[in-house]
Amino acid sequence: HGDELVLSDAFYPGDSCNARVLRADGIKIPALLDGILRLINIDPYVNDPLVMMNAAKGDTLDPAVEASYFKAIKNIYPDAPAIARIDRFAFYERSKSAFAIVVSGETVKYGNIIIKKGVVPVASHWSM
Repeated sequence: HGDELVLSDAFYPGDSCNARVLRADGIKIPALLDGILRLINIDPYVNDPLVMMNAAKGDTLDPAVEASYFKAIKNIYPDAPAIARIDRFAFYERSKSAFAIVVSGETVKYGNIIIKKGVVPVASHWSM
């Protein structure tokens, strides 16, 4: 628990930011969220366990991107907290300490998200 996983768009400089880069070419981030969040919990004990990159000054965000990601998250975790936004360079720095970066086939602008992994409550997932 506590590790962070970056799901990045296809243009993200994954290899420049982290030694552990996984390729998921052709797979969009909502599909990755659906698969990954069935296996891990979002950390409920920290502020902002879900983080996306903010637009650079003078640029704009497409709100449909965050909405599609949040919909995929809410399908698995109905009580998930809102997605926070941080500066682009702060996002790059944070991704350097992530467990891994998954470079997806996503092609939307600012289509990167960080997930902080929580503890899996054993009793809720497996019966003894």
